[in-house]
Amino acid sequence: MMISRKHLPRRTFLRGVGTTLALPFLDAMAPAFAAPRFGAAKPAVRLGFLYVPNGIISAGWMPKGEGSGFEFNTTTKALEPFRENTLMLSGLAQMQGRSYGDGAGDHARAGASWLTGVHPKKTEGADLRAGISADQVAARAFGKDTQFASLELGVEAPSLAGGCDSGYSCAYTNTISWRSPTSPNPIEVNPRALFERLFGDGDSSDVKSRLAQMQEESSILDFVKGGVDRLETKLGSGDRRKLTEYLDAIRDIERRIQKAEEQSASLQMPAMDRPASAPEEFAAHAQLMMDLMVIAYQSDLTRVITLMLAREGSNRSYREIGVDDGHHNCTHHQNDPEKIAKTAKINTHHVEQLAYLVNRMKNTADGDGTLLDHSLLLYGSSLSDGNKHTHVDLPVALVGGGGGAVKGGRHIRHAENTPLNNLLLSMLDKSGVRTDRLGDSTGEIQHLSDI
Repeated sequence: MMISRKHLPRRTFLRGVGTTLALPFLDAMAPAFAAPRFGAAKPAVRLGFLYVPNGIISAGWMPKGEGSGFEFNTTTKALEPFRENTLMLSGLAQMQGRSYGDGAGDHARAGASWLTGVHPKKTEGADLRAGISADQVAARAFGKDTQFASLELGVEAPSLAGGCDSGYSCAYTNTISWRSPTSPNPIEVNPRALFERLFGDGDSSDVKSRLAQMQEESSILDFVKGGVDRLETKLGSGDRRKLTEYLDAIRDIERRIQKAEEQSASLQMPAMDRPASAPEEFAAHAQLMMDLMVIAYQSDLTRVITLMLAREGSNRSYREIGVDDGHHNCTHHQNDPEKIAKTAKINTHHVEQLAYLVNRMKNTADGDGTLLDHSLLLYGSSLSDGNKHTHVDLPVALVGGGGGAVKGGRHIRHAENTPLNNLLLSMLDKSGVRTDRLGDSTGEIQHLSDI
């Protein structure tokens, strides 16, 4: 590319007929001559919080050994290729998930406390109360610079309103994100709805009308094709390659959503407000949502995303991996070896989806590195033993470089019952968000950057 004192604004959009396409970070967006004198422009840190319900079988999760010499266990083997990007953390607890005299309801308390560190009020009514969650603290800081302050996503439809767990509202199990102590954020599970939120709405939510429109339009990218063509003439070879990969990813997502919608239409499902565009199989659905996460991060539409792989207390079955029983039922195994094995199989399947996301981010260029280099992804649950409903020694993995602030390749064991919120506080700090306290935090945890 010819070097001049002109450069593309970081927030560059291509527009056409209701479609808005944000671009990924390109070399041409760095000020001319900035790289030799000051170093390449550094993208912001992205934060992701991925939740799995019902606890995880410790025997398959807990790393073998500590420090840099640890070994991944059977459940987490899919993360082995990303060892140097991964921190396994043990000893952390979310004590606010305990009953404290409120009796049963550990699943609801687990979901509501994971990112808040606040004991939720036991109610099935509208008088909800928990606490602001870590993702929303970050969203308040980053939201002024992005189109969406945050995205709240899921892979399983939320339960109906009312009570879902021993006197606790379904709101506590349906989300992990709280905008304020009394305002839970709803999750989006429909890939089509998310795609249109990111790139523009169509005129109809009717499945047949939507399919006909897609066939006529071919692709949402057709609306911005002229802008893409003009832009490419101004870019160097490296930027053209990045742009091509980005557009190819969008086309692939469109194709997969269309295929899911075609399958839904052929099933002749009852009329719905929006097309049922989620793939039937869990992995296909999860990966489609994760690809949309990558696009949203890559184009800096948002820097904060939560993803619930299933709602807390989920009894979803996973027939595609040979588990016909409900997940929740399996976790109450009462030491039955068969149910324990089935639960561990589900745990492994969930981690494999995390590995899919990590791989996508590791192979997505972003400024002077990759998207994974400039992100922090927290994966885990607010329950450890789903059979006993314990909230201590939680399964926790932290993946990504955080813009150079975090060093992976280690298993760090913290003092027993160290608040999980200490880790959340550290994540916020390393992403540039300063806050003195979050929920029941007692201070930041140590050794994320080094021994």
